Amino acid sequence: MTQLVDRTIAALRAEHDTLAALVRDLTDEQLAAASGASEWTVAQALSHLGSGAEIGRAPIARAAGETIPAEENQTIWARWDASTPRTQAEGFLEHNTRWIETAEALTPEQRSTLLVDLGFLPQPVPMLTALGMRLNEVANHSWDVRVAYDQKAGIATESATVLLELLSGPLGFLLGFLAKPAEVTGPASVALPGAGLVINDAVTVVDHPIESPSATFNGPAEAFIRLTSGRLKAPYDSTVAVDGDLTLDDLRKVFPGF
Repeated sequence: MTQLVDRTIAALRAEHDTLAALVRDLTDEQLAAASGASEWTVAQALSHLGSGAEIGRAPIARAAGETIPAEENQTIWARWDASTPRTQAEGFLEHNTRWIETAEALTPEQRSTLLVDLGFLPQPVPMLTALGMRLNEVANHSWDVRVAYDQKAGIATESATVLLELLSGPLGFLLGFLAKPAEVTGPASVALPGAGLVINDAVTVVDHPIESPSATFNGPAEAFIRLTSGRLKAPYDSTVAVDGDLTLDDLRKVFPGF
C-alpha cells in the first residue's frame, strides 16, 4: 500500500510539471479558449484546479501537524471566481506547487498511517484515499486544459494506471457517485486493460481480467479513466471501440460524467 501512495504522489508531481510547463507560456487568448470541460474556459479549468489545491492542501497539512487557519470554501471559490484569467492561471501555479510539495514532504510513516478529514465525507480517510481523489481530479482537468490545444491529448499513462488500480480498491466508492448501473439492461461485464468492469446493482472495477466478459473495451487505460468522468466523447474517442453485448454509447450512459 505504501508503494501505491508513493506512485500516486509521483503521478501527481508529473501531472503538475507537465501542466505547469504549458500554463507558463499561455497567452491571454489561449487562456480564454474553450477547455475539454464544456462549460469552462482554460482559465476556469485552471481556477478549479487552483482553488481545489488551496482547499485540499489544508486537511492534508493539518493531518501532518501544520496549523492552518480555517477559511470557508465559499469564500475561497468567490475569490477565485472574481479573479482575472491571468490571475487564475498564476494562482494555479502557486497553489498547486504548494499542494504537491506538501504531499512530497510526507514521511513514509505519515503516508501509511495518517487519516485525513476532508470535511465532506462521513469520516476521515487514509492518506492514499485523499491523494487518489486529488489525482482523479487533476488528471481529468489537466486533460481539459491540454486538449484545448491538442485534440489527440490523453491522460498520462502512469496516472491512468494508478487510477485504475485505485478504482479497484480505495477509490471504488467513487463509482457509486460516477456510475448509473440502471442505464444498461441486466448484469454485464467488460474486459478492460488489465482489469475488469462489473455492472449489476452497482458498478465495480476489479483488478483482474474477467473470464468470458459480455463486452471488451478496446482502448488504453487512459480512455477508460476519461470514460468514467464523461470525457470519452467525439472527437476524443477515435482510439476506442467496444465489442460484444454493450456499445460505447451504452457505457457512456453508465458514466454520464461531471
